[in-house]
Amino acid sequence: MTPTALRDRTDEATGAPGAPPHPTGHSLGAWFARGMAVDPDAEALRVGNHHLTYRQVHDEALALAGALTGAVRGRPRRVGLLAARSVRAYTGLLAATFAGAAVVPLNPAFPPARTAAMVEAAGVDVVIVDDDGAARLPDLAHALAGVPVVDAPADTPAAAPHPADPDEIAYILFTSGSTGRPKGVPVLHRNVDAYLRFVHDRYGFGPDDVFSQTFDLTFDLAMFDLFAGWGSGGTVVSVPQAAYAGLERFLTEQGVTVWFSAPSLIALARRRGLDEDAMPTLRWSLFCGEPLLDRDAADWQRAAPHSVVENLYGPTELTISCSVHRWDPDTSPARAVNGVVPIGALHPGMSSILLDVDEATGAGELCVTGHQMFPGYLDPADDEGRFVSWGGNCWYRTGDLVRWADGDELVYLGRRDHQVQIHGVRVELAEVEWALREVEGVNDAVVVAVDGELVAYWQGTSRTAAALAAQLADILPKALVPRRFVEVEDFPLNPNRKIDRKALAARAAGPVTA
Repeated sequence: MTPTALRDRTDEATGAPGAPPHPTGHSLGAWFARGMAVDPDAEALRVGNHHLTYRQVHDEALALAGALTGAVRGRPRRVGLLAARSVRAYTGLLAATFAGAAVVPLNPAFPPARTAAMVEAAGVDVVIVDDDGAARLPDLAHALAGVPVVDAPADTPAAAPHPADPDEIAYILFTSGSTGRPKGVPVLHRNVDAYLRFVHDRYGFGPDDVFSQTFDLTFDLAMFDLFAGWGSGGTVVSVPQAAYAGLERFLTEQGVTVWFSAPSLIALARRRGLDEDAMPTLRWSLFCGEPLLDRDAADWQRAAPHSVVENLYGPTELTISCSVHRWDPDTSPARAVNGVVPIGALHPGMSSILLDVDEATGAGELCVTGHQMFPGYLDPADDEGRFVSWGGNCWYRTGDLVRWADGDELVYLGRRDHQVQIHGVRVELAEVEWALREVEGVNDAVVVAVDGELVAYWQGTSRTAAALAAQLADILPKALVPRRFVEVEDFPLNPNRKIDRKALAARAAGPVTA
């Protein structure tokens, strides 16, 4: 492999004048303190009917931190957070930081075997639970044998947040591994601090901003929700499942100014009514976690005309996001490839190379290094094949295929593992999905490869498989036309509200029902 196209792309900061100074410390706790210093009595957190000020969140977190240190008779090392976007979940995450520990978010709705594997891999030495988490404790009895459980604040709170070293682990998240065993991703305080400095400078968040919180805490994008909000003195609003049935009304009633979600929610909102100028309070609309389609970006922009729409990109290993493209309805569609918005320019302090570049197309695997890159997986065995050394640096291999557009931005072409061989022909699933969306009556599509054939799941106006295949044959080579077409009302979503491709592939591998 010969790396090519070395780039170090940066974007100019656009911080608002008068913003509070960046923390002198480099920890998540220091970012919360930054927001609290603006006004301790301002609203920090809104979960349903619960409204907490910065002072209340701070005091609750210190009391929980006191319970953690009491439970282990000293400073905990790694705190499991078995909680589901409740007040306890949010204050518990901060409590782990205040106690000087790495937090390990655990979703009570995940299969017990998966959660047990995470607990054991992370070496959790104490667990915070809310009501949902407490209900799952019997299923985790073996994995948590001998591990203290904290289900209430201590009467004697911690005296003050523990000052974290920048090179200590801030949080540990788990991504899916090729073997089915989850891979632990430790992210350092200095990694997330570099990220937060960039986003606060770029967006100029302030105490009047109200932030959506849409992501499960096991997904690193939730760290943006919390510490973009808390780091600015703003309000973080947890978005309940019921809100998606009337999202426009919810955002207006809550006064949300900063929206952040996976792009899949745009299609969901559109099916339930995404009217022009329906979200007037938004000033930033940010999307990350999966490809953003240009027509989805355009529809959202029309519904939120006072907001700036941006497409963020980055794997967990590169800390939340590492590149960004600002949507422009006049120029962005022309830069889109297969209907996917560019992933843009890299953050300051980040550099990239492309591996195995196709000379004809300029496409290669994106590899990135810089201040936001994690130090390596919890299990060193998982590092194999995930890094490349070049030019005296270690680069993380993202597995994403990209190329440069107009010399200054990256465009996303798909996953290396979404590049499959069908009857000896190399097929890009993203290209087939784009072509299917071009077919009359098709609103959206996801294509999976199973047993040497392509299966297309699609939404839209009912049409026969023969009609779909006939129209696709005018766009794609014969080998790229799916053998099966399955109409669905909704795509399955994973806990982070991203399209669950694994679930669709499993469905396609089962008995044919449609």
